Amino acid sequence: MEIDIGINKEDRASIADGLSRLLADSYTLYLTTHNFHWNVTGPMFNTLHLMFEAQYNELALAVDLIAERIRALGFPAPGTYREFQKLTSMSEPEGVPSATEMIRLLVQGQEAVVRTARSVAPLADKVSDEPTLDLLTQRMQVHEKTAWMLRSLLES
Repeated sequence: MEIDIGINKEDRASIADGLSRLLADSYTLYLTTHNFHWNVTGPMFNTLHLMFEAQYNELALAVDLIAERIRALGFPAPGTYREFQKLTSMSEPEGVPSATEMIRLLVQGQEAVVRTARSVAPLADKVSDEPTLDLLTQRMQVHEKTAWMLRSLLES
């Protein structure tokens, strides 16, 4: 059955492509954060271990919301490592970085997700796709706040 939500198929496809990139960045950040949760060491272990756990749990819920929005627009959501590697703007860390480097990398990852979300917003705004705009706004708020909190750990 054809989708008739007031947004033509071409515009829905453009938005879904942007959301697919957001999904890939979010999933890559999820994996990185989960990896760091497992492997963090040092004097800030307990604080970082718990913080990273809260962050990857939030991301696990977020990727589902993003994928479901792609589906609501009428397109398949990417869901494999291969697809995510092609779509993400992020690179995965090599080895096990120090706790401080983990924090720096996660700040960069949070900011990358914000940039990707922000790049999709004009497409959604152009066609009055409020559900996507709402999702993007929520994601930017979470990632900007998380980046700020992580950045504050790097202050001397």
